[in-house]
Amino acid sequence: MASREDIKFLKNPNLGDVRKKYCRFKKFGIKHIDYKDAEFLTQFVNPQGKILPRRITGNSLKYQKRVAFAIKRARHLAILPYVTDYLK
Repeated sequence: MASREDIKFLKNPNLGDVRKKYCRFKKFGIKHIDYKDAEFLTQFVNPQGKILPRRITGNSLKYQKRVAFAIKRARHLAILPYVTDYLK
């Protein structure tokens, strides 16, 4: 008979491990979100141009509101598009 060490697992034993989300603004000490930095703001927008929610980005409520406000301001000034087929 095969010993316990010889048995191969069909799935990854680390599959259930979920990484903890963190707010990158708190971690790196970013205080100001610049609405003129379109390259930075595209990290928080999906390819269709929609703002990504907190549960996906991991931002805190305070910084998610600031990011959304900066994206909306950049859209108003035509720095970011409102709608697109493929942004990134």
